[in-house]
Parts: sequence; structure tokens; C-alpha cells
Amino acid sequence: MPSFPKDKSPLYSYLKQDEAALEAQTAQAVPLSPMAKIWHIVAMIPQGRISSYGKVADLAGLPGRARYVSKALKSAPEHLSLPWHRVLNSQGQISFEKNSAAFQEQMELLRIEGVVVNRGKVKLSEFEWRPDMATLVMAMPF
Repeated sequence: MPSFPKDKSPLYSYLKQDEAALEAQTAQAVPLSPMAKIWHIVAMIPQGRISSYGKVADLAGLPGRARYVSKALKSAPEHLSLPWHRVLNSQGQISFEKNSAAFQEQMELLRIEGVVVNRGKVKLSEFEWRPDMATLVMAMPF
């Protein structure tokens, strides 16, 4: 078996070429803002499923920032058409004031999607979105 100096071996050259390509890809990647991460997670919640503000924060890499999720949803550009109605509080309840227009709208949107809403509350055990590892790894750009 031939012996190559470390920096002259074909394998070393190949690995160095791969390393350069990876560095170029990494340099082109644009880091997402925390709000953009939240918007991406919310957009992933499938029809007929719900998630909590805290779970969205966790999945976006922002543990303990449930209130920030609420702020991000309020400030989301309309053209994103995010399914904001699929995000509830940690008890599975709609967070808007009962009988407000927003409360009624969120409840109606959830019901249209087949989510059972009883007095503003949803059974998490039945309707909570639980993405599998493959979904998380393949669908998240961060």
C-alpha cells in the first residue's frame, strides 16, 4: 500500500474539498430571527391540530418564551397567512377574553378544521400536534 504524505493523499484532498464546500454553504445561510423561527413553527402545525405557546417557543429554540410567541404572532405580516388560531395556552384554552370577537373567531376556525372546542377549551391529549423527529429535522431551516 502506497504511503502518501498527509497533505498529498487523495483522501486528504477530497476531504479538504468537501470542507471548503461546506464552509461556502454555511457562509450563504442566513440566520433566522427568533420571530421568523416562531412563524416557521406555527406554519408547520397541521390542520386539525393545535400547539401551545410554550411548545412553539421550545421548538423554535426559545424555551420559556411563550409570551414572545404571542408577540410574534401579533406582529406577523399578513401575507404569511399563519394559522395563528392553532396556538392555545398550556391548558389548551383560547387565550382571548371569552365572548370577544377574537375568541369567537378562533373557536370557529378550530371547529371548521375538526377540532372539538368546548367552552374555549381543547383536549390536548386528542388534538395536540406532536411532530416526529424526522419532521423536525427535515422541515426546520435552523
